[in-house]
Amino acid sequence: MAGTLKNLNVLMCGTGEYTTGWTGSGASKSDKKIGVVALTLFDLRRLGKVDQLGMVGVNGSKFPAIRQHLDENIGNVYKDFDLSFDAFPDENKVDPEAYKEAIDKLAAGDAVIIFTPDSTHYPIAIYAIERGIHVLVTKPATQLLSHHNALIEAAKKHNVVCFVEHHKRYDPVYSDAKARAKTLGEFNFFNSWMSQPKSQLETFRAWAGKDSDISYYLSSHHIDICCWILQDIAVPTRVVASAAAGIATSEPYNCVPQTEDTITLLVDWQSIKSSKHRGTAVYTASWTAPLKAGVHTLQHWYYMGEKGDINIDQAHRGYDLTFDDTGKSWVNPFYMKYSPSESGHFDGQRGYGYISIEKFVDAARSVNAGLSQPSDYDAHGLPTIANTVLTTAILNAGRISLDEKRPVGIKRDGDQWILE
Repeated sequence: MAGTLKNLNVLMCGTGEYTTGWTGSGASKSDKKIGVVALTLFDLRRLGKVDQLGMVGVNGSKFPAIRQHLDENIGNVYKDFDLSFDAFPDENKVDPEAYKEAIDKLAAGDAVIIFTPDSTHYPIAIYAIERGIHVLVTKPATQLLSHHNALIEAAKKHNVVCFVEHHKRYDPVYSDAKARAKTLGEFNFFNSWMSQPKSQLETFRAWAGKDSDISYYLSSHHIDICCWILQDIAVPTRVVASAAAGIATSEPYNCVPQTEDTITLLVDWQSIKSSKHRGTAVYTASWTAPLKAGVHTLQHWYYMGEKGDINIDQAHRGYDLTFDDTGKSWVNPFYMKYSPSESGHFDGQRGYGYISIEKFVDAARSVNAGLSQPSDYDAHGLPTIANTVLTTAILNAGRISLDEKRPVGIKRDGDQWILE
């Protein structure tokens, strides 16, 4: 018999910019100065959806500075926040596998939210799922299609919610565009651009080029949006990748020799309903954009269908500010709202960065109460692990194409997608 909704215990895996707004060199200089994950969970606890919180990193010595940062920039800004959380590992320890100890302290039905370097997503997610823990993992879910398929099977076996944090699906403009694309007939062409300033190479120097690349990190956003739009229209069949290099590996960034600056994936799409209709998609991402472009993330895409097109510029939303010291900047109030409400409380519940986390918390609580099944959410257009498999297939194929200098095929083999 279905029970009542109980508050969810959540472990945050990762202590960096997106979780806390804190980087190794201090508070982030990006548009996420006080983070997204911890702030959202503190608010969901205030609103009665979340209970106990934990946070796990690799180096426990960071936690005093993180707690001070959260106290100063969240506790002193918003009313009625409980900022308490359990920290792993201990302050005097460095332990790359501290996530195991932290997850072992959870109970089945609790949740983890994973914002760690791309190469660590799979081992953390599979460890949690096999213990009956619900998982929200940032994009890319995994770097290998085989790992993504393994997470799909494990989540099904253990009957847990596993979502990928593709928050762009909750952007009101993108979700409106998806609905309108359904009226445009067969797919013909898609082109996306996403970039961040060269300063990100300093933020990500510890892993840039070693553990992941700019395509996994940034193109995952728009590849997922394209896959989401084309969910019942077309499937990808072939990927060819090309990369520019030379900036990230030079002064002052000095990233490892294999680090690319800008990566482009050219993808063939085959119509599901019509053998004669094929489409082309071009996805480009860069982390060597100019430093003072007035926006942290430049992002736009173009979609052309049989009966019309869609053109979206999500960097310039018709809303710009000018400051004497920094010049003109374009802002995005739809993602996270950091200014307090009239009563002094956090007021960002309508931002799509917040909604993305809240949807996962709501789903996990509903499954725990017996009110829904994890598989129900596959039919809702939400970024479940099952609904995002083609995004990983394209990204993985792109990496193989760069490394092996060849086209890579994508095809269905029984109930799984595989690479050729």
